Parts: sequence; C-alpha cells; structure tokens
Amino acid sequence: VQLQASGGGLVQAGDSLRLSCAGSGRPNYSMGWFRQAPGNQREFVAGITWNWGTTVYADSVKGRFTISRDKAKRMMYLQMNTLKAEDTAVYYCTTRSGDIRTRASEYGYWGQGTLVTVSS
Repeated sequence: VQLQASGGGLVQAGDSLRLSCAGSGRPNYSMGWFRQAPGNQREFVAGITWNWGTTVYADSVKGRFTISRDKAKRMMYLQMNTLKAEDTAVYYCTTRSGDIRTRASEYGYWGQGTLVTVSS
C-alpha cells in the first residue's frame, strides 16, 4: 500500500485548505488523517470507512473539517475550513483493514505527510 498526501501550504487563520491522499482506498478498509505538530505526538484528526463512508472526527476539528472519499479515483480528502494557528502540523494519511481507530499505533500504512502552516 502506497499513500501520497498533498495539498498542504501556508495560509492565514480563517482560510481553507483541502488535503488529498492518493492510493488510500480499498474495500473493507478504513482511512484516516492524523497530524503531528513539533514536539507533539501524532494525533487523530478524522477517519472514514471505505465501504459506507462512515466518519469519525476529533473534537478539535468537528464542524470545521470534512473527510470524504472518491471510490472511483481511490482518493481521500480532508476539507479544512476556518483554520486556526493550532491546526499547524504535518498531516499524514493512513489506512488499515477494518474499523476506524483513533490511535496511530493501530495503522500500518502511512503516507509521507504534508505540512500545513496557519499564521495568526
């Protein structure tokens, strides 16, 4: 499984960005976005099941971020709105067989990460 995340960049607080992850989808798998800020552990952001599109979000991003997938293109996306300085991190896409999990240790496949920097 090879994952390729893209779409990061430098934006101002209140702006929007959309991250993409190629190669992430397959039946009976779940996909997710995690992020890691300097000095912090990798934390769960959002997850989605490939089959049914069931979603789970971290409380810190609920109402601002939307995860989605495109089965035909085997792509996963993270639409990030109303970005805050505390959203600054390297964002990673990941996938695993089975249900969505919120711990990074339960995912075995990772993309290379894309940096999101939000200036206040």
